[in-house]
Amino acid sequence: MDHPVPPYLIAIAIGDFAFHPLGPRTGVWAEPGNLGAAAKELVDTEAMVGAAEELYGPYLWGRYDVLVLPASFPAGGMENATLTFLTPTFITGDRANVDLIAHELAHSWSGNLVTNATWNDLWLNEGFTNYVENRIMERMYGKERADLEADLDWRALEAMTARLLASDPAGTKLHAGTDGSLPYSKGAAFLRTIEATVGRDRFDPYLRGYFERNAFAPQTTAGFLADLRQHLIKGESAVEARLRLDEWAYGTGLPANAVHPVSPRLAQVEEQQQHFASGSGAAALRTDGWGTKEWKYFLDGLERRQDAARLADLDDKLGLSRSSNAYVRTAWLQLAIANRYEPARASIIEFLNAVGRPLFIGPIYRDLLAEGDWGRAIATDAFRTAGPGYHPTVSAGLAKLLGPKTEQSPQP
Repeated sequence: MDHPVPPYLIAIAIGDFAFHPLGPRTGVWAEPGNLGAAAKELVDTEAMVGAAEELYGPYLWGRYDVLVLPASFPAGGMENATLTFLTPTFITGDRANVDLIAHELAHSWSGNLVTNATWNDLWLNEGFTNYVENRIMERMYGKERADLEADLDWRALEAMTARLLASDPAGTKLHAGTDGSLPYSKGAAFLRTIEATVGRDRFDPYLRGYFERNAFAPQTTAGFLADLRQHLIKGESAVEARLRLDEWAYGTGLPANAVHPVSPRLAQVEEQQQHFASGSGAAALRTDGWGTKEWKYFLDGLERRQDAARLADLDDKLGLSRSSNAYVRTAWLQLAIANRYEPARASIIEFLNAVGRPLFIGPIYRDLLAEGDWGRAIATDAFRTAGPGYHPTVSAGLAKLLGPKTEQSPQP
């Protein structure tokens, strides 16, 4: 390494990995059996680096390579400098989840280049990165897709904020908040609000300059606000008043000036939800062009109680139990579990044995346990064979969730 990095970005991977170049300065490492599929999924990586540079300045780390880890890797991605670690669940054959690549790449500016000085300032890493990710996605794939992802992020933020305000208001703060997820979406909403207030023609050069001025150094919330006031607001009291900077950074909840990005595509998905709820068959649904986000939103928004015939119709026509997309498969299995849909049993057990990411398997195990003896039997059967292949921390957490009598099959 010829640049300083914060210690949390130092990681070592040892295994049977092979390499495939993606461009002059990009490539992918993966287990040989997974390398071809990973390379096809990551074909846009070199162009994505270029898109990020057009927005926020030169990529200063030399190479940008990706390591696709085995299924037991518990995170979605980790932005280790020069070598992003990735979950294999992003591979679906249609590049539906490349927003994950955009997110980890964005950290090369927000997080790796300018780093939160303390974990109380986490939003300077993750909120900035969510915002930059969305801008990269817009540059690469168009405004419609970027607006869809931003709208979904906003809706999740609203729901999270309402929940936390009722139970833990301090969790809704950006600086020194007590919730680990909120800084991602609230931080992005803050930056999106600044952009909408002053305009991209003014905010983009500012943000590019911010990364240049503070490169390879830690940053605090107070430091960012000072930089913003010096280099963007420049004493304009009307702009300062409209931005509500301190309310965003240190207050609870969502300020009244928050910008809500609206995606017309979500209204189209909701229309198909209504058609299905009114009795239309799955074959009549208009789903052309849907990606991960639309499918997940559709399945999550269906009435939780469905009879077996309706579930069979969905599965037969849409192939949900066989889906290779972990986001879609999880949403489908949660719906099936809520109805104790026995034909999905084999798909549940197969999925829990093939995937090790808690984002997916955690909700499935919890939903199974919520369904009494029927669900507990499936959960314990699956864990008996799957548990030894999970990351040790994941396996230990699930064993605790399932109860002291849960046993795992010995590893071969």
